[in-house]
Amino acid sequence: MIPVTEHYFTDSPAATDAERRPRQLTLAGREVTVETAGGIFSPGGVDKATAILLDEVPAPPAAGDLLDIGCGWGPIALSLALLSPEATVWAVDVTERALDLTRRNAATLGLTNVRTARPDEVPADLAFAAIWSNPPIRIGKPAVQELLGTWLPRLTQGADAHLVIGKNLGADGYARWITDELGLPTERAATSKSFRVLRTSRPAGG
Repeated sequence: MIPVTEHYFTDSPAATDAERRPRQLTLAGREVTVETAGGIFSPGGVDKATAILLDEVPAPPAAGDLLDIGCGWGPIALSLALLSPEATVWAVDVTERALDLTRRNAATLGLTNVRTARPDEVPADLAFAAIWSNPPIRIGKPAVQELLGTWLPRLTQGADAHLVIGKNLGADGYARWITDELGLPTERAATSKSFRVLRTSRPAGG
């Protein structure tokens, strides 16, 4: 069995036909069938933390560039694309397997507004009208801080990021770090079960 965290460290080839498995679930209020595979995060469907995030976030902007950091097979990116068909959704991950599954799922759902990319393939001057993410906390605090420090400052003025992090995995500490070190006000937007949904804002004019 591939450890959960290997997805975050090791590239993997696209899943074969035999490895991909259909899953029926609900995204953005719509019953859909998607494909998942082993070797990525939460191959059994939408994990608890992501489900909480999707239940708690406000509607995304109708237009602009929207970002999902660590897309996996695509539940967050696909939800953003379903909710905001006029926006461009960037689904970012480090493995080809995740990007291929998200790409396939977007095509199956007829979502032409999803762009899959490795981090270095996203245009450096692109800013985001919203960021939604269940970040890979188990890669370790320094790596998570590097990840958040890379993407959160790329919010457009007046835009928000929503992150879901386990309380016992340092959610409150990350909120303080983002506020203090990145200069982006961050607060607890919701608490459900053992998870926090954090809202990070880039003030207008800031």
